[in-house]
Amino acid sequence: MNLVVVMNNPQNLVNVAGVIRAMKNFGLKDLRLADPVEEIESRRIMGIAHGSDDIIKRLEIFDDLNSALSDRTYVAAMSARQRAAKRNMQWPREAAVDLLTAANEGAAAIVMGREDRGLTNDELDLCHRIVTIPTEPDYAALNLSHAFAVMAYELYAAREATEFKKPRRESIPATNEDLENLFARADDALHAVEFFKTRNTSHIMRTVREVAHRAPMDAREVHLFKAMCIEVVKYLERIGAR
Repeated sequence: MNLVVVMNNPQNLVNVAGVIRAMKNFGLKDLRLADPVEEIESRRIMGIAHGSDDIIKRLEIFDDLNSALSDRTYVAAMSARQRAAKRNMQWPREAAVDLLTAANEGAAAIVMGREDRGLTNDELDLCHRIVTIPTEPDYAALNLSHAFAVMAYELYAAREATEFKKPRRESIPATNEDLENLFARADDALHAVEFFKTRNTSHIMRTVREVAHRAPMDAREVHLFKAMCIEVVKYLERIGAR
């Protein structure tokens, strides 16, 4: 199962240790930290999450979230805040099944934002699904490690309940890097045909992202659509329309 846990810009080693402890409880092995605020001290972490040296040895640190997700084919983000932009929202139980399926077919990730502000809209743009834990509206905030423990439990329960078999595929899953390249070419093509005019560019491109994430494409399909976008721009240049 190719599933990693990603903490974006974590501020406190106590929370990192809390997440590692939950990972140990529920059989998750791979943790990535994107731009951590504190220096990672293994001794301090093991003092809170006893017996976690196997996870700490495998821990990877990245400069930013985009780098931490570049090789992932499916990404689910944990967020409690309601956003104005339309998002592909799920509760943990539903999200766990999709994450495990994606992890067995390709490379999946579950992402958490920093403790004080969560994930920004730009960071959520990198994710296929947004996972929200239902809570009482009057007291919705959950501690970071507690929220992750809920998600980790649902992943464990879904894994135990269902046997996931890797199906045959004609093409490998598309990575986040593949998708980001496609979105950039789509933006170029839409500008070339003057599609945006007075429309809000960022809102339109966010909708394009949501459509692509809702029906995840494999690498062959992403490359096909990227080639179509590139050819639109080249054709307009050939006929002197740009």
